[in-house]
Formats: sequence, structure tokens, C-alpha cells
Amino acid sequence: MIAMQGKKNSQIQVSVKSKLDSRNSIKISERRIVKMKNEIKQYYDKNGYLAWSEKKKKYVILGTNSPVNGLVECPQCHIGKLMVIRSRITKKRFIGCSNYYNGCRASSPLIQRGMLCTTKIPCKFCSWPIILFRYSIKQKWTRQCANMKCKTREIKS
Repeated sequence: MIAMQGKKNSQIQVSVKSKLDSRNSIKISERRIVKMKNEIKQYYDKNGYLAWSEKKKKYVILGTNSPVNGLVECPQCHIGKLMVIRSRITKKRFIGCSNYYNGCRASSPLIQRGMLCTTKIPCKFCSWPIILFRYSIKQKWTRQCANMKCKTREIKS
């Protein structure tokens, strides 16, 4: 509630009266303040400037290697996440690390024709994600590791 009191024509005094109760007040703890500061720091580069993306037309967080659609942690660099990527040139799909531009070369091809379903379940032997695939609707879903060099993908005869 704002109350205005006038003494003379040139002086106006404003007094603010508000009632604080548990419904309209926020309790900020030290832990929340530290968390918010760390979130804000991510938008600044090493020179102290905000990172503006011309492509996205907004401020972006720098140095994030964990995308939203990441499957599991990369077993080679342990920084990025493995994710399904479609090549712009060949239109083929493969699994690669999100930390590729910083030096990680972890990648593995996927089947090109057929239905593919990726899971966030890591393989017990190599820590790559488990994929489900089938070539036609009549087939059952087949489960296997996405890594071509994994021991679980050896031909069983």
C-alpha cells in the first residue's frame, strides 16, 4: 500500500507500507545465493563479457558439454555426453561425443535403415549406450551395445 502525503507544493513524501508474511516473502539461504551466482557466472567469458550468440539471438552459457539429449557420459573424455548425430553431408546417423570440438573423437556408426531407439542405459563392459533396433514392424526389437568394438557385439555362432 502506497500512501502519499503532501506538505507543500514542491515536497511530496512517499511512504510505503507493506505487510510481510510467509506467503509473499522469499527466504534466501546462503546455499541458494551461491548456486545463483554460479549460474550467472556461466554466462561470462574469461574477460568478463557476456556471451552473445548471433545464431541463436540470445545470451548463451559458455563451456557446457552436456546437451539435453545426451545419452550417457563419454567413456573416453568423461566430459561430454554421447548423443545421436546425423551428418549434414551424408545424412547418415552415428553416435558421437558432444565434446568433439575440444578433442574427443569417440564415435560409432548406427544402422541407417530401420527403426532405432536409444536408451540411457550404459553397457556393462564398455559404458556406451544400449540401443534397440528393428528393420521391419514384423521383427522384434533387438538390443545391443552401440559401440562397434564392444565384446558383447561379437558374432555368436
